[in-house]
Amino acid sequence: MALFELQSRNLDQEHVAHTHDFHQLILATCGVTELAMEGQGERVTARRGCLIPSSRHHEYQGDGSNRTLVLDVPVAQLATLEKGSEIERLFDKPRFFSVPPALNQLTHALASQLEQCPALQNEIAILLLRALTMYLHDATPEAAEQLGQHCISERLDLARLDAWLDQHLADEIRVEQLAALCALSPGHFHTCFRELTGVTPLAYVQRRRLEHARSLVRHSTLSLGHVAMLVGFRDQGSFSRAYRRYFDISPSSDR
Repeated sequence: MALFELQSRNLDQEHVAHTHDFHQLILATCGVTELAMEGQGERVTARRGCLIPSSRHHEYQGDGSNRTLVLDVPVAQLATLEKGSEIERLFDKPRFFSVPPALNQLTHALASQLEQCPALQNEIAILLLRALTMYLHDATPEAAEQLGQHCISERLDLARLDAWLDQHLADEIRVEQLAALCALSPGHFHTCFRELTGVTPLAYVQRRRLEHARSLVRHSTLSLGHVAMLVGFRDQGSFSRAYRRYFDISPSSDR
């Protein structure tokens, strides 16, 4: 069951004036929306966000070409969340706020993941609120950037990836599969994975294959051809060449 309602929307040129019984966060990745709250009007853009507390009257009109993240935060549910009181502080008053580059990059990434994996809207919403809470409460761009990196590293759960890899070493493994496990696009997953581990995803898979193969070579009586098949090599020759390059010794000598 969804706790939050998070949508990536295009706000069109229709003028809307209303109130609602939930808090609302508005962040844009592109385009412009004119928004006014209690006599204060500004533009919501990629560099300017908006927090609307529950029951506050506001009016808005988009330019028809914007892309905007709209997050509805149910007031009654905040008490059930870890650090819910900190999130509640975000909405202690209506406000517009500057969006630093690190937060804008995180917004782009999370908007992309929301479109690909709408079922993860709760998790994406919490990551977004945590980043915004740290940025606005600490008022340091460095803090926002550090949290953005931490949020990505949380998505890249290496222990979970390793467990999946160990069950599929005999199969063809594609970057798209690994990215899907982390609810990231392949391109974004590749970039974040390399930043986190220092190697590409496929190089990491190759290393995992060979390290598992070495255990089999040293501690089993399986033929080298059988070992090669179990860890996903097409033949013993390619396995032996890769093994020698990585360990600087042939599998037969290592045995």
